[in-house]
Amino acid sequence: MAPTRRDVLSTSLAIPAILAFPSVALSKTRRQAAPGDDHRGPVAIASANGIPAVERAFAMMHEGADPADAAVAGVTIVENDPNDLSVGYGGLPNEEGVIQLDASVMHGPTHKSGAVACIEGIKNPAAVALLVLKRTDHCLIVGEGAKRFAMANGFKEEDLMTDRTRQIWMRWNANLNDRDDWLDEDQMDWDARDPMNRGRGPIGSNEAVNELERLAADHDVRWRNGVAYTTGTINCCTVDGSGDVASCTTTSGLSWKIPGRVGDSPITGAGMYCDNDVGAAGATGRGEAVILNCGGFSIVRAMERGLTPTEACLEVAGDIVRRTKEKRLRGEDGRVNFDVKLYAARKDGAYGGASIRPGGRFAVCDENGARIEACPSVYNA
Repeated sequence: MAPTRRDVLSTSLAIPAILAFPSVALSKTRRQAAPGDDHRGPVAIASANGIPAVERAFAMMHEGADPADAAVAGVTIVENDPNDLSVGYGGLPNEEGVIQLDASVMHGPTHKSGAVACIEGIKNPAAVALLVLKRTDHCLIVGEGAKRFAMANGFKEEDLMTDRTRQIWMRWNANLNDRDDWLDEDQMDWDARDPMNRGRGPIGSNEAVNELERLAADHDVRWRNGVAYTTGTINCCTVDGSGDVASCTTTSGLSWKIPGRVGDSPITGAGMYCDNDVGAAGATGRGEAVILNCGGFSIVRAMERGLTPTEACLEVAGDIVRRTKEKRLRGEDGRVNFDVKLYAARKDGAYGGASIRPGGRFAVCDENGARIEACPSVYNA
């Protein structure tokens, strides 16, 4: 009888991957050993804005919670944080000033997923996506239908705009055209105050710049003249003590997007994916690039071939770079002008991540507690 995928994977975890799989599969991606290669047992990993998420998820799994329930509970903390511009409450809106949220979750043991896209007025889309998974035969519900589904299940409609988000949107809107009736920053006769700074000083002051950089560091946020541009989100992958896996991704999406735009976050196989025989994966960053390369699915399949989680993430990040053909997406140096961060956890507890640009980080929580770890990049520093 031919070996099953489970047989192949269990063999690969028991002996060195280089012996279990053809060397050609590893030659392009093999790198220096990563911290998560040798970890075994329960683990929760997330994008770098997910320290509270992995803490909550790991604690819940320790108490016996399902890995999907744990992942969703973890990212809910970030969705509720008004200081995170990339997800949930206080996330950045589309070009019309409307916050449209996307989320998805996949459950390894049932190989089932649920997702919502372009949902408005609902603070916690990940929890709604989990209900799509549990209570329906669908994988994805969008727009007004997703909102009605959420409200029918007890979610309340809320204003997701914070004062800071509204001020940032108004500043972005004002700077679109120097010939409209809104004054751009360089047209004002007074020192424009950073809405983040609450009147403590102009945008160019060291104090204001330091605060912007601190808040932006782990949220895929870029700032120009006090206006935020984000492709950020949060992904959380979980592995429990039985080796069951799950993955969840939630986001407010690309800032100032065309209304109705959907990124990778609610797409199973792109912004997240899991296979209970192999592991779980997810992504943050430029969603269109992740969609075009089936990011989450590709990472899991790479782990199935024998790559470590870090190697698998590096391979897919490299594929994204290699397959980016549009000139507008590359700088004068030939490098892509965007970033993608990828995350993976194998069912035995090994974990890792990778990014396109240097400086990528991710959150992890295991028996040693929650922490931030650095990940390798396609472009070396």
